[in-house]
Amino acid sequence: MVRISPAADAAPTAPDGYRAEDLAAAVAAAVRAPSQHNTQPWRFRLSGGAIEIRSDPARRLPIADPTGWAVRIACGAALGNARLALAGRGRPADGVIRPVPGEADLVARLVPGPPRPPTRTELALLAAVPRRRSTRGRFSAQPVPASIRARMLDAVRSEGGWLDLIVGTPAVTAVAEIAHSADRVLRRNDEYRAEIEAWTRPAPSFDGVPPEAAGPKADPTDILPRRDFRGAVPDRDATPEPEPLVAVLGSPADTATEQIAAGQALQKLLLTITDAGLAASMVSQPIEVPAAREQLRLALGRSGPPQMVVRIGYADPGATTPRRTVESVIIPA
Repeated sequence: MVRISPAADAAPTAPDGYRAEDLAAAVAAAVRAPSQHNTQPWRFRLSGGAIEIRSDPARRLPIADPTGWAVRIACGAALGNARLALAGRGRPADGVIRPVPGEADLVARLVPGPPRPPTRTELALLAAVPRRRSTRGRFSAQPVPASIRARMLDAVRSEGGWLDLIVGTPAVTAVAEIAHSADRVLRRNDEYRAEIEAWTRPAPSFDGVPPEAAGPKADPTDILPRRDFRGAVPDRDATPEPEPLVAVLGSPADTATEQIAAGQALQKLLLTITDAGLAASMVSQPIEVPAAREQLRLALGRSGPPQMVVRIGYADPGATTPRRTVESVIIPA
């Protein structure tokens, strides 16, 4: 877990800093992180031997993400991938996440810690980075084994977050009702729907959601709400979908640094799921609507805020969404 500090000085230093090839490897993994509507709101820079991860305010969704919460979650996920790539090179990062006065876009600054061989878990999760994707299609009835559920819980805890696995029809129904209520609030906003439309990008775009990755169209009978990206088609399978495994990931508090840390926990969860041969999709509508988010927190009996709802199970992985090139997201030194 990368350390979190509110201080603006005393950044870690190292006599042997990262090199351009380290930056390229870290960014190649980082850009595979998930982001809302695949906006990819991140930039990277090599500065004084440190790798800086910075947000790209121009890619924040003004309607769906007015506070920048989704940008911070996405940048935290990218940070998690970058850390894995550096560990895979035997140069694990020591870093600090914190807001810096005058540099609101600085997410984290990473410098090399003591060199060591990568662990077995790090290598497994790093191998899962290019395979991870959001699955918008149907999930099967095959249950998630208890051993994998335990791995998911451990993954989130190791990054300082909390994870509730929602078990049983009454509990899943309660979370689903909150999610659908939030989705209805959002859908009533014409600008929100237009924003989704604008980020549905046919090839050869390098961002957004391509029509082939849109999945089935939203349907009132869906257990959890779907977004209607252009290209979504009605589900040909008329049978009711089995009850999914639903997880709610949260953080101890809701500061900017805690949201970035939650992004790291989310990415570690998603990579653990991928490594186990499962699929996942993220449901952020109940987080985007403040009243629904608070209702979800109270329903779970948690003091810290929920940061994402995740649907988990066995399914076809779905189409890969495009990514910007490594060169296009690196800020020249």
